[in-house]
Amino acid sequence: MKVYRTKKGIITESVGKFYIIEEDWDQFINNDHVIEKVTSHIASSQAINNAGDILSKELLLPVASQELWACGVTYLRSKEGRQEESKGAGGGDFYARVYEAERPEVFFKAASHRIVGHRSQVRIRKDSSWDVPEPELTLMVTSSGKIIGYTIGNDMSSRSIEGENPLYLPQAKTYDGCASVGPCIYLTDKPIDKNTAIKLDIKRKDQTVFYGEVLLSQMKRSPEELVSFVYRECSFPHGCLIMTGTGIVPGNEFTLQIGDEIHITIDPIGTLVNQVA
Repeated sequence: MKVYRTKKGIITESVGKFYIIEEDWDQFINNDHVIEKVTSHIASSQAINNAGDILSKELLLPVASQELWACGVTYLRSKEGRQEESKGAGGGDFYARVYEAERPEVFFKAASHRIVGHRSQVRIRKDSSWDVPEPELTLMVTSSGKIIGYTIGNDMSSRSIEGENPLYLPQAKTYDGCASVGPCIYLTDKPIDKNTAIKLDIKRKDQTVFYGEVLLSQMKRSPEELVSFVYRECSFPHGCLIMTGTGIVPGNEFTLQIGDEIHITIDPIGTLVNQVA
């Protein structure tokens, strides 16, 4: 089932029907038993018939007080891309090492005021000359460390800044409009199928200028492993969202431009769409 955060409350979608729950998002989503709670609510509630109008006009970012963290170099293609962009600065070896190391790369990505939702604008830095979106399966994790669902994430990244020096990672990754997540949280008590594909379609003036896809089976580390490192010495009183890394890296000749439209699809979650500003 899917849950959407809206101005009218929390909209749940199950078997083609929609229901509304009036509850604080932080309290609702940070619950190890949220699936059972939603199932019980659906069984005792009437479906609403105006969900389409609410979701098209009043959809909110599915984040309130949660932090957004991210993981890097979890796919072979990401390792290769990072080595390419940083070889001039002598930093390529760092990425090869972290790909093989026991400890993964994890970092704080953004607080909620720097994240945007579905159909909102992500940004490229004014001091960057080489920018890409990074489409990522994103975990919804409770305070206890339990994965209760998944969403779609776009980890916007400045390849020119990170490539200049790996120590510039925070500047390359964290700024206003540096990430988007949505459009919903897909609640499930089962691991997502490893044969699920992440698809990236970048349009410029209604024409596709880049398309790529990757299977989750190509991810080197498991979601549970990534959660264990993020939670190792950090507490999350409202839960946490964790981006799991990208396996789609456009070629060196590609950079985003203002006005581009980014479409990221992960079935059965849906499609996250953002315009570049």
